[in-house]
Amino acid sequence: MGHYFQFFYCLPEFGSIIVCTINDSNRAYSIVNTNKKSPSLSRQLQFLHFHGYNEQFTFCHLLSTKNSQKSKDAFLKSIRHEPSSLYITRETQSQKNTELPIPKMKSTTTIYFLFCFFFFLHHSPSSSSLLPKEALPTKSGYLPVNPATGSAIFYAYYEAQTPITSSLSQTPLLIWLQGGPGCSSMTGNFLELGPWRVTLSQRQNAEQLSLKPNPGSWNRIFGLLFIDNPIGAGFSFAATNDEIPRDQISVAKHLFAAITGFINLDPLFKNRPVYITGESYAGKYVPAIGYFILKQNKQLPSSKRVNLQGVAIGNGLTDPATQVATHALNAYFSGLINERQKDELEKAQGEAIRLVKMGNWSEATNARNEVLDLLQDMTGLATLYDFSKKVPYPTELVTRLLRIDEVKKALGAKETIVFEDCSDVVGEALHADEMKSVKFMVEFLVRNTKVLLYQGHFDLRDGVVSTEAWVKTMKWEGIESFLMAERKVWKVKEELAGYVQKWGNLSHVVVLGAGHLVPTDQPLNSQIMIEDWVLDKGLFAANHHKKPPPSSFRLL
Repeated sequence: MGHYFQFFYCLPEFGSIIVCTINDSNRAYSIVNTNKKSPSLSRQLQFLHFHGYNEQFTFCHLLSTKNSQKSKDAFLKSIRHEPSSLYITRETQSQKNTELPIPKMKSTTTIYFLFCFFFFLHHSPSSSSLLPKEALPTKSGYLPVNPATGSAIFYAYYEAQTPITSSLSQTPLLIWLQGGPGCSSMTGNFLELGPWRVTLSQRQNAEQLSLKPNPGSWNRIFGLLFIDNPIGAGFSFAATNDEIPRDQISVAKHLFAAITGFINLDPLFKNRPVYITGESYAGKYVPAIGYFILKQNKQLPSSKRVNLQGVAIGNGLTDPATQVATHALNAYFSGLINERQKDELEKAQGEAIRLVKMGNWSEATNARNEVLDLLQDMTGLATLYDFSKKVPYPTELVTRLLRIDEVKKALGAKETIVFEDCSDVVGEALHADEMKSVKFMVEFLVRNTKVLLYQGHFDLRDGVVSTEAWVKTMKWEGIESFLMAERKVWKVKEELAGYVQKWGNLSHVVVLGAGHLVPTDQPLNSQIMIEDWVLDKGLFAANHHKKPPPSSFRLL
């Protein structure tokens, strides 16, 4: 029943015929290479190649059932035909077949058209028993970052549940990046701030995975885009490991390609205010892509710019050498280690800092890891990410969910990928980058757009103390006023939620009752925080923060 399209294309150079069948009613598809002796072609079919992405997406869009046959035929007839090369078979409910000749084009170009259908199909996810229709993303699939090789970034997009404006074109768009390096944003999606959370439910005397609505989702009034970054993380894929970024500039270039590719999917996305958000190692990703966007915008015509309006970093690693120096004192004054242990930890921290100053980046990363391992051993905590927890965050639930074939298919993810919440391959690629600071990027951003830094106060790795340490060293003309600004008590429904300090473009929030994953621990409060910050409401409104009195305070 319904419609399906069948493509036949002759490839004389391979001695092959490619058959592509797409069922438009259930989005099922298959591609068959008739020449089993042509492994090189078969390997090509495993990758998604993109040349001229926007034009090809238009081609795919015209062939969807949302368009009339008249518009499809008009498009097909607008180009030269070569009937012996490629045909579409369109079958309707009455089982009447018609054949339409397809335009003459190079074989490689046509292959790219076929590949484009994979991306098109992924933009319309289908439901499964674990992912019911109401839990599906609005759009999901892949965004190309390297047309020559087919490397692509996976995304899942959720439109605002109740948009704050009458026009979606003006509704803010939040982009979420996970940390790691190499961790999937699907953790943020299904465990933190997405509209549905994965949990364990008791059914028939057995624990089973299930999804439950998240009342603290960040897409309540905003659009929310999750990106698996960089390539190689989550469901994103790299044609070769050599393509995986080794530094933040390369990360930003790929992200920029993905973000602009996403914006081009829909005219309504074009002018929407964009806010880049993320946590942990995204304390480097977020400044990097924000910095890159603003630099690129200066060189692009207004029609191609990204409407960046702010960046938000949760429990971020941004200036690692400064932050690694805080662990011993933080743990000591929290009562978690004694003075002898503090001295031992400070010695290990000093070694990491020494290696940073020498530019021995890989060794410095190893030294930082030794500091964290030592702190873990000394404290005996279940996790340094939240010293109040008796067990670690249940990230394994996300891994279990996303290894189920029907879930991968429903999301439009490449089904051959075995999902990992964090990729060791990506972690190794960025190993030498970990201890490099991006503070200068934050200094640039705060002069040009809004910046939010927030931390859960139970985090011993990238928490309040480590963030305040590097913020104090910022080279920004407003830093003295910020440090002297009043720290406001933040309440939600008359209950203490944390503290807010703001001056100019810079806001800092301490979230009480939360660890490293703030949205997991405080879903409703984190939702209110991000909404008020984006909309300049509540304690983020300008009139809440008066100019501090003159002071003799000076930065050293």
